[in-house]
Amino acid sequence: MVANVWKVVVAEGDSVSEGDTLVILESMKMEIPVLAEDSGVVTGLKVAEGDVIQEGDLIAVIEAS
Repeated sequence: MVANVWKVVVAEGDSVSEGDTLVILESMKMEIPVLAEDSGVVTGLKVAEGDVIQEGDLIAVIEAS
């Protein structure tokens, strides 16, 4: 699946909990939230709004706090 990064919800340094929305993707006129799989701190954000990504691409790095 190919998708556009429609909105980046978090920034580097933000604390997130499991299930928080990191980014919202748009594909085939559907909005698809990407959720944090673990709680921690966002130490790397690998996408920006408008980027085109594919399934399996790295979106963010979260380190446990």
